[in-house]
Amino acid sequence: MNTKSIQLSALAIVFGFFTAQAQINFGERALGAVQKGMTGFTFSDADAAALSKPAVDKMDAENKVAIPTDPYAIRLASVFGKYTKGEFYTLNYKVYLTKDINAFATADGSVRVFSGLMDVMDDNELIAVIGHEIGHVNNHDSRDAMKALYQKEALIDAAASQSTKVAAVTDSQLAKIGSAMIDSKYSRKQESEADLFAYDFMKKNGYDVNAEESAFRILAKMSQGAQSSFIDQMMSSHPESSLRADEAKARAEKDGLYKPYVQKMPVVKKTTTTKKTATKKKK
Repeated sequence: MNTKSIQLSALAIVFGFFTAQAQINFGERALGAVQKGMTGFTFSDADAAALSKPAVDKMDAENKVAIPTDPYAIRLASVFGKYTKGEFYTLNYKVYLTKDINAFATADGSVRVFSGLMDVMDDNELIAVIGHEIGHVNNHDSRDAMKALYQKEALIDAAASQSTKVAAVTDSQLAKIGSAMIDSKYSRKQESEADLFAYDFMKKNGYDVNAEESAFRILAKMSQGAQSSFIDQMMSSHPESSLRADEAKARAEKDGLYKPYVQKMPVVKKTTTTKKTATKKKK
């Protein structure tokens, strides 16, 4: 079956700087009512969520998702599961069991964290990462990115028909939008504001804000390794991890909260399935 492969990061509001193995495939399939009556000029958060939801559902179906009793899922639920209500969105969380180091959130409130990220960051650092992801949703960055792609594709038909309204998304256009999202960028301002959202969230809820700096230091250090060639190809609008770490430190210093952060990785017991065999005693 020929399908168009779209990297997972195409639909993600990306925090990390590492490629993802997980993928979503867009085929020529109908998405039903979510495509009807939507225009690029009146594109709302709800519209962006409607386009994101079926894509996320497909990703969940095509990737290995941690079941509720999995140690990774249990940890994520304990770290961030109690935070589900945003200003205009409801959050849901899942862990993708993959060695990749990444996390993302989409306009419909879906938050997906890769187990590889959880392996290198402690709970406070994860809160900083997830907070950043949610910041892009909260700040309407995900909506605006989706709107720009929608307009770019749908306006082609609008111009051809000289209509004042943008045409509804077709299957082909949706596939093109997904492809284009691979190259989408967030400005330095948007990235900095998402970082600030995470910092303020941590401060408000009594977490150690210094974990944000630590999370960026981890990414900066890892970018010097095997993934460095990918880092070099990243969008120029992304501030470097080391710079963002410096900015996080400066915020903590300004608030009188700065202290060197000591990572505290949780001890996670791996669950194993064992079969008990009964043995009969010889008489």
